[in-house]
Amino acid sequence: MSDCIEFAFALAREGAERLTGTAEVARALEDPEPAWVHLAYDHPDTAGWVEQNLGYLPASVRSALLAGETRPRATVVGDGALVILRGVNTNPGQEPEDMVAVRLWVEDGRVISVGRRPLASLRLLADRVGAGNGPRRSGALLSELIEELNVRIDDYLIQLDDSGDALEEAVLRDADRKLRVTLTDIRGELVDVRRFLVPQREAVAYLSRCNAAVLRDEDPLRLAEAHERLIRAVEEAESLRDRMVVVSDELNTALSDGVNRNLYILSLVSAIFLPLGTLTGLMGVNLAGMPGASWEPAFWVFSAILLVIVALLVLILRLMRWF
Repeated sequence: MSDCIEFAFALAREGAERLTGTAEVARALEDPEPAWVHLAYDHPDTAGWVEQNLGYLPASVRSALLAGETRPRATVVGDGALVILRGVNTNPGQEPEDMVAVRLWVEDGRVISVGRRPLASLRLLADRVGAGNGPRRSGALLSELIEELNVRIDDYLIQLDDSGDALEEAVLRDADRKLRVTLTDIRGELVDVRRFLVPQREAVAYLSRCNAAVLRDEDPLRLAEAHERLIRAVEEAESLRDRMVVVSDELNTALSDGVNRNLYILSLVSAIFLPLGTLTGLMGVNLAGMPGASWEPAFWVFSAILLVIVALLVLILRLMRWF
């Protein structure tokens, strides 16, 4: 089998037979019985394989399957549906909000999916199909894939919400300038996730009501429920985003209060020691005729006077309720 084919199944056969030969895959995709093939986007042979074996697909569909940059969308073309989705990135060393794209062409006799990076939801569905426990129709496969994507989206948003709760508690307990980094990370993740969740919500809404021939039986109902889950996911992301704005304001206020408190303390210290500095500077002038210059206890008397002045200044500031 060509290296550009990651896996292929004949869905309607007993136990969802795994297809192993390139020619066998091409024949299965042209048979009326549903087959599913997943292609590696980055493999150098993928574009040639699509042009050679899928020439019966509309040119716009082939182009969309091989498109570089994609956003979630769905459109009905003839008896099939072109669907582009995004899933949470669970690949090691990569960020979850860097959502992984999967491009699909779905019609009664075939499902063709193309992905650049591994997608856990897609792999789980493939394992289920290979074990004979997966969907046997193209529309059911699409519905189940969207449901699996939603499960991981929900899990990720729960983790993000927990991080937001922990940050909010930390800000209320002890505001620290280092918390800005965590706040910026969470807000950045929310921006990235929402950028794909909103169009994905609209794409699934379109699929649930488009009356495409490939979507029948319970498919519209499952897609409608998936749409509701995406609505809730977007609302949760937006709610968390608004909470992080409030947390940002609280953090800025707490940090500003700390700065103002420090400036206030410095002002009090200056108010107390400025007169003392004036007196000590005056008495330190090296000119003839300075009072007490020849009197031995003069230093101690002057120090006592300074202490009295400090006490009076503290008393005055206290009476004025400066502290």
